[in-house]
Amino acid sequence: MTDRYCVFGHPVAHSKSPAIHAAFAAQTGQTMEYSAIEAPLDDFAGAWRRFVAEGGRGANVTVPFKEEAFRLCDTLSQRARRAGAVNTLILGGNGATYGDTTDGVGLVRDLKRAGVDLAGARLLVLGAGGAVRGVLEPLLAEAPANLVVANRTVEKAERLAADFRDLGEVAGGGFDAAAGPFDLVINGTSASLAGDLPPLPDDLFSEGATAYDMMYGAEPTVFLRWAAERGAHAVDGLGMLVEQAAESFFQWRGKRPDTAPVLEALRASL
Repeated sequence: MTDRYCVFGHPVAHSKSPAIHAAFAAQTGQTMEYSAIEAPLDDFAGAWRRFVAEGGRGANVTVPFKEEAFRLCDTLSQRARRAGAVNTLILGGNGATYGDTTDGVGLVRDLKRAGVDLAGARLLVLGAGGAVRGVLEPLLAEAPANLVVANRTVEKAERLAADFRDLGEVAGGGFDAAAGPFDLVINGTSASLAGDLPPLPDDLFSEGATAYDMMYGAEPTVFLRWAAERGAHAVDGLGMLVEQAAESFFQWRGKRPDTAPVLEALRASL
């Protein structure tokens, strides 16, 4: 029987994960199927159990099920426990469900691909939701000089910073606390989807700084356009999508694909 994998989401028809994993499988000679499944909002756990009963071996999990995936796991990776969310499910040989999050790993690898040196850098992360929580530990593992979390709701940013302060110098506050200059500014808010921009100062970037948006599209996001106008090197989140998928694939199949040609093809398809 062919091993089956999928991505769960709601909605999920737009997902590029099936194309990405099909490319990885072809590249590494793996026989597997990967599909997109729209799980019911009120029964994600049931959708996972049904998938396993039908031969499922693992899954990616996207919005809005990452926290529910976290709760259904029998075993969690350290980084998943830190994130409080899971984007990768693995069915163990004993039938137990193992959960991990590969988002932060994907982000760090994409930043390095873009030539960003995180060691000793001054980092600003915009937003304090699940997307940001999921990437803070891998970012801090790269030993930046400091990391500031800025969010519209100040208390949320302060709580998030406190949760990760044992891993490095982390502070949290409102957007008005984003006093630069910073070497790297990461937009982890969903504002780009609505064409909005958080209230940010013009002197946010140091010379040679990078602006990174976790969102992506055929055209640069409003945040990346704003950053480029102020001299920052602009990078979108398409590479993060491919790199986090590659880490999931490696955990399932024990093969590490070459992400460069897959990213190139995906970029051309936008």
